[in-house]
Amino acid sequence: METPVKIIVDLSKPEGERETIVPLTAEEIAQREADAAQYAQQEAEREAAAEALAALKASAKAKLIAGEPLSADEASVLVI
Repeated sequence: METPVKIIVDLSKPEGERETIVPLTAEEIAQREADAAQYAQQEAEREAAAEALAALKASAKAKLIAGEPLSADEASVLVI
């Protein structure tokens, strides 16, 4: 596997000499992996919350159609 790199841009230098490609350090690679893992966890939690809300709305709709009483959570998702 290739080592990830970063591009450093120094606008004080003349055009054509502004970009420098530098390999990431082990510390930067570890931070990048930690950030990716944290993002994946947050995204999974966001998706789970969205799915739970959709299920709650579907349950509320089904109960309304059937004429059954709603729970407090179901009623709260229907309030605009």
